[in-house]
Amino acid sequence: MESSPGSLVSALADFESLRRRLESSLVAGATSVDGRRFTYQAPIGSQVVSPGGFVSLVDGERRALGQVLDQVLAVRQGPSTGATVDEAGLGGADRLALTTQVRLRVIEGSGHILLGDGLPFVDAAIESAPAGEVEAFFSEANIDAARLPVGDLALVHDPVTANLDASGFDRHTFLCGQSGSGKTYSLGVVLERLLLDTDLRIIVIDPNSDFVHLDTPRPGAEQILASRLEALAPSIRVRRPSAEPTENRLRLRFDELTEAAWGALLRLDPIKDADDYAALREVLDGHQGMAALTQLEADAADEATGGQARSLVRRIRNLGSDQWDIWAKGQVGTILEELDDDDWRALIVDIGTLGNPDEKSLVAQAVLEHLWAHRNDRRPVLIVIDEAHNICPQLPDSALQAMATDYAVRIAAEGRKFGLYLLISTQRPQKVHENVVSQCDNLMLMRMNSVADVASLAGTFSFVPQALLEQATGFRQGQALVAGKVVPIPTLVRFGARVSVEGGSDVATDWARSR
Repeated sequence: MESSPGSLVSALADFESLRRRLESSLVAGATSVDGRRFTYQAPIGSQVVSPGGFVSLVDGERRALGQVLDQVLAVRQGPSTGATVDEAGLGGADRLALTTQVRLRVIEGSGHILLGDGLPFVDAAIESAPAGEVEAFFSEANIDAARLPVGDLALVHDPVTANLDASGFDRHTFLCGQSGSGKTYSLGVVLERLLLDTDLRIIVIDPNSDFVHLDTPRPGAEQILASRLEALAPSIRVRRPSAEPTENRLRLRFDELTEAAWGALLRLDPIKDADDYAALREVLDGHQGMAALTQLEADAADEATGGQARSLVRRIRNLGSDQWDIWAKGQVGTILEELDDDDWRALIVDIGTLGNPDEKSLVAQAVLEHLWAHRNDRRPVLIVIDEAHNICPQLPDSALQAMATDYAVRIAAEGRKFGLYLLISTQRPQKVHENVVSQCDNLMLMRMNSVADVASLAGTFSFVPQALLEQATGFRQGQALVAGKVVPIPTLVRFGARVSVEGGSDVATDWARSR
C-alpha cells in the first residue's frame, strides 16, 4: 500500500485493523475424532463458550450436546502483509518497504459430548445450547433417585433447575468456601432438601450455632415448602446448652464417657501420669456418674490414703471441667441417649455457645465415638461437621480434639459400609485432616481466593477438570462447582433461597455507611 510522508503510524494502525478483521472473521467450529470428546476454536471475545458451559454441536442434520471443560487463548500465524512508507518521515528521502506476518489470537479448548450419536465429526458449528436441551440431559440422569432442587444451573441463558441426586449422599461430601462465599447458607439449602425430599436422618455438629433454626420457616418462604417444614419440625431436634425448656438442653453424663475420654479430658497420659491415671481408673471402675466424683472427693479427704485422690481433685478443679455447662447434673436425657432414639429426622448439636474449646471437642468426640461404637446398627445417617477445621483438624490442639479427629478419620475410611455418611464443611480445606478429605467423593466448591487451596483440592479431587476448579476464585456469593455422585457431570450452580431461618448471619455493617 502507498503511504504519504510521515504515515508510519498510519501503516501500523492498518496492520492492527487487519489483524482485528481477520480475528473476527474466524468461524467457531468443533471437531471430534471419537464421538465422545471434542476440540473447538472460537473467535476472541466470543460469548459462545465458557468452561463449564453447555454447547450445541451441529453438523448438518446431526446435533450433539456438549460441555466445555477447558479454554485457552492461543496465537496462530496468519497471512503476511506489507506496506510502503516514505522514508522522509524517518529523516530520509527514499521509500521504505515494511512486511510482517499477522499473528491471530483465537480461543481454543476441549470438552466432552453429553448427548449425541457417538460418531466423529469435523468442523461442526458450535453455539450456546438451548436451556431445553440442557434440562433434558439432566432430567434423564438417575430418574430413580429423589432429585433435590437447590437452585439454578449457571452459564445457561434461561433458568434451568439444578438438582442434586439424593442417592449420591451415600458417599462422603466435602463443601468448602471462604468467608462470605455463601457456604453456610448453601449448606442449609442442601440440608433442607434432604429433610423435605428423603428419609435420611441428619446429625449436625454445629460450632457456630448456624443451624439452630432449621426447624423454623423464614418469613417469605414458598408456602408449600414452609408448610412441609412445619410438619417436620417436631422431628427436628435442636439441642443447646442453655435451652428452655430444659428437655431441649445439650447434656452429657460423667458415666457416658469412656476411660480414654476421661484421660484426655483431664490431660492425663497413661504412661507419663501413671499414678494419677491409675487412680482415675480405680474410681471409674467402682462408681458411675456423679458418684465417681463424690467418691473421689471423699477419698481426697482421707489424710492417710488420699494423696493421689487429692491430686486428681486438684487437676479437675484447676481445669474447671467439673463446672462445664454440658454436664447433666441429675437432669434426665443426654445427647448420646437421643442418638439411639427413632423419632427424629434431624439432630442439631449446638456447641457454639459452649465457652471452653475442650468442652466443644468433648461433645464432638462423644457424638462421633457413639456413632462409631453403634455402627453395626447399620442405620443410615448423614453426619454434618460444620467448620470441620476446628473439629477434625490436620494438627489437633488437644487430646480431646485428637480423639474427635481420630473418630472422624475412622468414619471417613470405613463408615460408608455401615451407613455413616459424612458431609464436611470448612473455609480452610488445607487445615482439615487429610485422611478425612481424601475419602470424600463429592465436592461442593464455592468461592476460594486462595490459589494454594484450589491447587490442593485439584490434587485430591483429580476427577474434576482443572479449568473448572480454577473458576472458584471468581465465583460470586452463592455460586458453586458441584462434582461427584450427586451430579451426573461436574456442574456450576447458583444456590437458591432457604426455606428455614438462617442461624449465624454476620454482624450488620451499618457502621460503614457514609454520613
